[in-house]
Amino acid sequence: MRRAAAPGRSAAPADGPDLRHHGDAEVRDDAEKLTDLAVNVRTGTPPVWLRDRVAGSLAGLAAYPDGRAARVAVAARHGVPAARVLLTSGAAEAFVLLARALRVRRPVVVHPQFTEPEAALADAGHAVGRVLLREADGFRLDPALVPADADLVVIGNPTNPTSVLHPAAEVARLARPGRVLVVDEAFMDAVPGERESLAGRTDVPGLVVLRSLTKTWGLAGLRIGYVLAEPEVIGALERAQPLWPVSSPALVAAQACVSARGVAEAAGAARVVAADREYLVGLLRELAGFGVRVAEPAEGPFLLVRVPGAGVVRERLRVAGFAVRRGDTFPGLGVDWVRVAVRGRGVSAGFVRALRDVLRG
Repeated sequence: MRRAAAPGRSAAPADGPDLRHHGDAEVRDDAEKLTDLAVNVRTGTPPVWLRDRVAGSLAGLAAYPDGRAARVAVAARHGVPAARVLLTSGAAEAFVLLARALRVRRPVVVHPQFTEPEAALADAGHAVGRVLLREADGFRLDPALVPADADLVVIGNPTNPTSVLHPAAEVARLARPGRVLVVDEAFMDAVPGERESLAGRTDVPGLVVLRSLTKTWGLAGLRIGYVLAEPEVIGALERAQPLWPVSSPALVAAQACVSARGVAEAAGAARVVAADREYLVGLLRELAGFGVRVAEPAEGPFLLVRVPGAGVVRERLRVAGFAVRRGDTFPGLGVDWVRVAVRGRGVSAGFVRALRDVLRG
C-alpha cells in the first residue's frame, strides 16, 4: 500500500478521497426537503434583470454561438487584450482543457482544494503530485513546499473548501520560467474588492487565472466561465475545445455579468456575504464546547468547520432539514470536516440551532 504524504509534503496521489464527489451530490435527490448549505451558489439568483437578458437571447438560438463580443467584454473587465481571454463552459471545463492541451511532466496540485483539477489531470494520464497544506498553519500557502521542478502548479484563491485567501504576492512567488501557474479564482468575486486577485496581471510568467460566473450569479445550470492567460496558452486551450463550446445564452450572461452593472452588483453582494459569514462564524464559535471549530480567517462564501463525528452529524442534520458538504473527499482533510455555505442570517441561525441539538443528542 502506498503511504500517504506527510502534511506539507509532495507526493503522487494514492487510492483515497473520492475526487469526483461534489456538493451537488448532497442534495441531488432530496433538494425539496433540505436547506442547501452544501452547494456554494449564491441563493436568490440569478437576479430578474439577468434572467431577462438570458431569456431575450432565446429568439436567436437558430444561429451558431458567436463569442467575440463576450470575449471583448471580459477582456475589458480585466483590462487585458481579447487574445488573453478564453470563454469556457464553466470553469470546470478549463481544468480539462489544461490537462489535455499542455505538455507538462510534473503537475502539482496544492490541497486541500477543489478536486476537479487533479481528477482532470489524472484522466489525461498525468501522474499528479500533491502538496498538502497543514491545519496547524491555517491551511496557508508556503511557496517553499512546492517542488522546484513542478512545471504546472494549481492553487485556489480563495481556496475551496478552506476559505483561505492567500496573499497575491505569495501566490505569485510560485511563478517561474518554464512553469504554468494555474490560480482558480472561482470565488474571488465574492471577496470584497477582489483583493489578492491576480486576474489582469500580465507580469507574472506562466500565469493562468480561471474565473467562474456560476457561483455569484446562480448560473451553475447554464455553465459559463473563462480563462485569462498568455495568448500562446489561450491558443493551445482553444484548439483543445470542441466547436461552439459556449451556448448563446451563456455568452449573453457573460456580457451581462462583466458589465458595469454586473460588477457593481457583485461587489455589493460580496459585502453582504462577508457580513453574513462573520455572523455565522460568531454563532459557530458558541459551539466550541462541543469541539466545533471554524478554520479562520475565512474569506470565501463558505466555511470549513471541524465537527467531531461529522459523518453521523451530517446524517442527523439531514433529518433536521439541512445539507452540508462532507469534507473527507478533499485530500488533506479527514472525516471530522464539513463545508458550510454562507446564507442569510435567519438560515444560519436555524442551522446552528439544529447543529447544537444534534451535538447534544
